[in-house]
Amino acid sequence: MIKKHQIYKTDKWNMLNVEINGKQLIVREISDQWGEECHTFLSRPAMIQWAENRFSEEQFNGTEEERQRILQSFREI
Repeated sequence: MIKKHQIYKTDKWNMLNVEINGKQLIVREISDQWGEECHTFLSRPAMIQWAENRFSEEQFNGTEEERQRILQSFREI
C-alpha cells in the first residue's frame, strides 16, 4: 500500500508529493518549468537532508514562512 503526502500544491502543474512505499520514500516534484523529477530515499533523515538543501534560504524564492511550512511538512512524514 502506497501512502501519499502532499507537501505543497500551487496549481495543477506545480506540486510536490511524497509517496511512502514500504521502506522507500519517493519525492515527486512537478513543475511547469522542469516537468517531473523523482527522488527515492531509503530513510527519513536522507529525505530531510535533501529537503533542507532543496529549500535552502539561498535558493528558495518564497517567504521564510512558506519555506518553514514546507520543511515542517517533510518532518511530519
